[in-house]
Amino acid sequence: MFYGIIVRMYFAPGEHNPPHFHVYYNEYKGTVDINNCEFIEGNLPTKQLKLTLAWAELHKEELLANWDLVMNGEQPFKIQPLK
Repeated sequence: MFYGIIVRMYFAPGEHNPPHFHVYYNEYKGTVDINNCEFIEGNLPTKQLKLTLAWAELHKEELLANWDLVMNGEQPFKIQPLK
């Protein structure tokens, strides 16, 4: 979580591709593709969307490693928030 933005990656073996994470901010929510750090679904205010995509770019390798973990039913590692 950073700046009120909550990032979640679900522990669901068999979760659908592409590798992605879910993002929540107040009543808004969306999904971000990790491979290309693009917003693929949902609705977020512009500022929070820009912060989320910047964070995703900075932590892309960690996010992909976590995706592999959750696809194997393992707990992902925590990733540093945007500061």
